[in-house]
Amino acid sequence: MNIRFEKAASLKAKPADETKLGFGHVFTDYMFIMDYETGKGWHDARIVPYGDLQLSPAALCLHYGQEVFEGLKAYRRADGEIQLFRPEENFKRLNSSNERLVIPELPVDMAMEGLMELLKVEKDWVPHIDGASLYIRPFIIATDPFLGVKPGDMYKFIIILSPSGAYYASGLDPVKIYVEPKWVRAVRGGMGYTKTGGNYAASLIGQDEAHKEGYSQVLWLDGVEQKYIEEVGAMNIMFVIDGEIVTPALQGSILPGITRKSVLELTKSWGMKVSERRITIQEIADAYDAGKLDEVFGTGTAAVISPVGHLKWGDKVMTINDNKIGAISQKIYDTMTGIQWGKLEDPFGWVVPVK
Repeated sequence: MNIRFEKAASLKAKPADETKLGFGHVFTDYMFIMDYETGKGWHDARIVPYGDLQLSPAALCLHYGQEVFEGLKAYRRADGEIQLFRPEENFKRLNSSNERLVIPELPVDMAMEGLMELLKVEKDWVPHIDGASLYIRPFIIATDPFLGVKPGDMYKFIIILSPSGAYYASGLDPVKIYVEPKWVRAVRGGMGYTKTGGNYAASLIGQDEAHKEGYSQVLWLDGVEQKYIEEVGAMNIMFVIDGEIVTPALQGSILPGITRKSVLELTKSWGMKVSERRITIQEIADAYDAGKLDEVFGTGTAAVISPVGHLKWGDKVMTINDNKIGAISQKIYDTMTGIQWGKLEDPFGWVVPVK
């Protein structure tokens, strides 16, 4: 691609204390933008100063939710080199979301080239301290200035970058999960498997209810019978039952997480028994009562592994592994983060260096 570069009049001061970055508050100097128009295709790739977008108040994305996004990270190794973790998988999943929301396909190699060029410009923004990283948010929005329910003819593909602190500031502490008894997030045939804002909007009410109950996240059940486990608000969920890793199968209503996929591939390579299948919340409660629910943990880009210490279903509160991270969860976390930050060898070919 011919990527145009527009130099900023001035550059921001880098954060002085990387231990206080938080998440999603600080943004880098530049962003990548590319436009789409029916009959013309993707065009005008450019790296421009980070700033507000100019959109029509009638833009389709604002009224009918035609937008998709992704989330991944850039990691700085101890030797100063920068690397990504399975970025092609993110752009493949972006295209899966595109297909469902009738957004034009974005060639993976085109998306990768735009990302790599942006990272070369912004490499000094990748944090240096252990556990911190540069969060990458690619997204596509429909921009047609038109009030009418139809697929757009005009789109913008944008990548913004945000240096982010370590997800666990005080160690890998288990979280408290609340099983949502009333509301549902998605059903098969809907958009549950896509990464689009509507799915997250649908999850807000459950998240609010969980917080009122003193729990940090929601575990969603299926949208038809409300008995089969689906996923946690921002993570996929896994259970260790009598030594076997069990996770809900991908049936179109939950997000096919890249971290989820990597954890399954990793644990299978260790010779562990791994199952992807339908699993009811009653089965989890029964396993707990039988003393066979060894560990519960979430998987996702932000946390990598998030151990679950308490699981509340109705009046039943299950304390998992004495509210401590389990040995399997810890081993997965150490291995995954070791590969991501370049501390361990990558036998899977997951790492992509930024040159």
